[in-house]
Amino acid sequence: MLQDNDVQAVERLHEAYHHITRELARAIVGQEQVIEQLLIAMFARGHCLLVGVPGLAKTLMIRSVADALTLDFSRIQFTPDLMPSDITGTEVIQEDKSTGSREFRFLPGPIFANIVLADEINRTPPKTQAALLEAMQEHQVTAGGKRHQLTEPFFVLATQNPIEQEGTYPLPEAQLDRFMFNVMVDYPDEEEELEIVRRTTADLEAKITATLDADQIVDLTKIVRKVPIAEHIARYALKLARLTRTQQPDAPDFIKEYVMWGAGPRASQYLVLGAKARAVLQGRYYASQEDIRAVALPVLRHRIKTNFNADAEGVTTDEIVRRLIDTVPRVVEGPEDDASAGAILADVIRPKDAG
Repeated sequence: MLQDNDVQAVERLHEAYHHITRELARAIVGQEQVIEQLLIAMFARGHCLLVGVPGLAKTLMIRSVADALTLDFSRIQFTPDLMPSDITGTEVIQEDKSTGSREFRFLPGPIFANIVLADEINRTPPKTQAALLEAMQEHQVTAGGKRHQLTEPFFVLATQNPIEQEGTYPLPEAQLDRFMFNVMVDYPDEEEELEIVRRTTADLEAKITATLDADQIVDLTKIVRKVPIAEHIARYALKLARLTRTQQPDAPDFIKEYVMWGAGPRASQYLVLGAKARAVLQGRYYASQEDIRAVALPVLRHRIKTNFNADAEGVTTDEIVRRLIDTVPRVVEGPEDDASAGAILADVIRPKDAG
C-alpha cells in the first residue's frame, strides 16, 4: 500500500534515476538499455549477469554505477586457481600480546562490499562459483561455523565472455537462477563507437557525481515492493513464465519443439519485481503489461534450457522469448486504461476510509 510519503519516495527515485543516467553518460557511451536493466535489477534488490565480448565497458559500467551511488565497490577477478576463501574471507589465529592467549579472528574477503564485481565468473571452478550462492541468496557468509552478515545493500554484478569456451566452467543452472537479470551487452553503433574512440584517445577523465548513499538506497528499494500490480497484470507475467514449460498443455508448439526445461517460479517473481522497479524508475505508481514485456528477455533468457533441436537449428533462447511475447496475447486489448489505473491508484494512496 502506497502512502503519501511513499509517493514522495517514488518521485525521489525517479529523479535520482535520471540523475544517475546523466552521470553515467559522462563515462559510458550509449548502452542506455543495458544501464536501465542494470538499475532495475539493483533497485529490485536483485543480482545481475552481464554477458558480452571484451571491450564493451562492462567493468567500467559497473564501477561507474558504484561511484554514482556512493557504494563500496569490490572487484574479484575470477581465475582457475581462485579459492572460496579468497572470496568470502578466512579465519586466522591472532595472539593477544598482553595475555599470550590465541584466538581465531575472521578476516572478511572482498565479498564484503555493497557492489561486488565478479569479473569473468565462468573462469573459476564450480567450487569457487558456489561460494557466491549463500552470499547472493542469504546475504551472509559462513566461516568457521559462524555466520557473518554482509553489508546492505548488497549486489553481485557478474560479467561473462560468451565467445571463449576453452578453460571456462559454465555456470550451473542453479547458480544462474540466482541472477535476477541476464543482460546482453551488444556492440555499439557506428556513431557511438566514434564517440568512444574520441573520448578514450583524448586527455579526458570523466568525473561522476554521487547521487545516493547506501542508507538512501536501502530506503528507496523498499518502495518497489509496495507498488501495486493488478491481478490481470500478475497473471500475464505468470503466463509468460509457465508457457516456457513443455509439460504445460497449452504450451506453444515451438516451446515443445525447442525447449528442454522451462523457467521456474523465480521467473514469475522477477517478472513482477522487475516490472514494479521499471515503473517506479519511470515515475509511475503502478506496473503495466508493457513493464512485464520490457523485462521478459533479461529475466527469461537464462532460465530456459534449449534442447538438441534448437542447438542444431541455431535457435537461441532470445528468439524463443521473443516468439513467446508475440504469441501470448495481452490480457487487456488495446492501450492501458490510464483513467482506471489512476482511480485505483487514488484509492491505494489515500484509502476511502482515511477521510
